[in-house]
Amino acid sequence: MIGLPALYTFAGLLFAAYAWLSATRHRFGNAAFWALLAASFLGGDRFGDFGNGLLVLALVALAGTGALKKPDVGDAAEDGARRGNWLFLPALMIPATALAGTFLLPNSGLFDPKQVTLISLGLGVLIALVILYAWLRPPALSALEEGRRLIDAVGWAAVLPQMLAALGAVFAVAGIGDLVGGMAISVIPHGSLFAAVFAYAIGMVLFTMIMGNAFAAFPVMTAAIGLPLLVHGFGGDPAIVCAIGMLAGFCGTLMTPMAANFNIVPAALLELEDRNAVVKAQVGTAIPLLACNILLIYWLAFP
Repeated sequence: MIGLPALYTFAGLLFAAYAWLSATRHRFGNAAFWALLAASFLGGDRFGDFGNGLLVLALVALAGTGALKKPDVGDAAEDGARRGNWLFLPALMIPATALAGTFLLPNSGLFDPKQVTLISLGLGVLIALVILYAWLRPPALSALEEGRRLIDAVGWAAVLPQMLAALGAVFAVAGIGDLVGGMAISVIPHGSLFAAVFAYAIGMVLFTMIMGNAFAAFPVMTAAIGLPLLVHGFGGDPAIVCAIGMLAGFCGTLMTPMAANFNIVPAALLELEDRNAVVKAQVGTAIPLLACNILLIYWLAFP
């Protein structure tokens, strides 16, 4: 049965290829960074906690010392302009495949039903690559070359989601969720479902803005309010509470510079004078979207 190990192997080989291509161009800082990330995907479960901790410290040292160089300039703009919006079709195949696989593959017997969405996402990438190579007939290594150039543009911020998610798990193990839950229960009016939903969603937003990623906020706020109050206390559907609660957290992602890979990196790539321009442009969308998410949890999660 195909599960996450296959997806991790695919990702590890991809980052290993980026490391090799960087080394051939004497970009040794980039090569070392992507090689370490490849090692984490390919053998992280065999390194143990101490080994993975050393790997993370090495990644931080490379990023903190400025070892990663900016990408070289691509030359595909003219061809892209000629082909127009049709170039987005292979990219759209990725989420389309992930959605189709989520509904069609859980009972196939070939894939781990608990991880079928992520596996389908990986399949979508492979399908998009096949379509692109059949359509555009680029050089054999062009996908890896352009992938390397793009990942170099993102740089160290590419690993922020994983690190912040790990930070959230550490906070949960340290009991931060219980501490926040105790504080929330003391201020939420007893028996008020809407107040509990509001506190959960706002807590997701605030923790996301502080920690930079909803994945980091999720284990803390779900342990503090989501499970004890909304699910066990008011009988809410855990799938709806958690899924829409995560969306509420993403509203915080839109409003914080701490989400550097989403908000600061684009400003740098576009060479905007105001490094917070992306955040400012997104606030007008984030606030009404948050209100919608609060109402959706309140209306849909409880019988």
